[in-house]
Amino acid sequence: MSEYDQIAQLSKGQQLPLQRDVDVISIPFGKTVTLNEDSVVSVMQAKGSTVSVAYEGRLYLIEGANLDAVGLESLPRPTLDPAADDDAIEAFVWEQLRTCFDPEIPVNIVDLGLVYGCRIERLISGERIVTIRMTLTAPGCGMGDVIAADARNKILGAPQISKVHTEIVFDPPWSREMMTDEAKLELGMF
Repeated sequence: MSEYDQIAQLSKGQQLPLQRDVDVISIPFGKTVTLNEDSVVSVMQAKGSTVSVAYEGRLYLIEGANLDAVGLESLPRPTLDPAADDDAIEAFVWEQLRTCFDPEIPVNIVDLGLVYGCRIERLISGERIVTIRMTLTAPGCGMGDVIAADARNKILGAPQISKVHTEIVFDPPWSREMMTDEAKLELGMF
């Protein structure tokens, strides 16, 4: 059973009272705001390690570390065995990217076709730097920095990785053809 299973059991429209004041990220602006204890939010999407909720006509993202505010267990930062080899590190990076979601789209950023590439470089010191080339579904998407930060935070759970750079590019521009068949099926595009 995955640590993300508790999130997957939430259903769209489910009403949840906040059990404490919680910092959330406004969608699509990417700004952090605080919702007050006892506010009742409605689940819009529960994927990966985040929950998108509606409150007073606006959308917000609750990150995994703050899930206790809606009565779930907060999720620890993903980590990797310090003895992991290069293949395990690369697999970890891709696994973490598959837990990152656009808060408005129920498909992870890899299957959505937003990740163009991932490069892991080893420095002379032995440290590793990960560079992720990714795009957004639209150039004006306000959630790009939030999605990139989510990916960075998850990948930095590996002690072998000292830095993560996310490079947001728009060439080539994203199109539906970049999505996996599973993503298209999930979004009803077949």
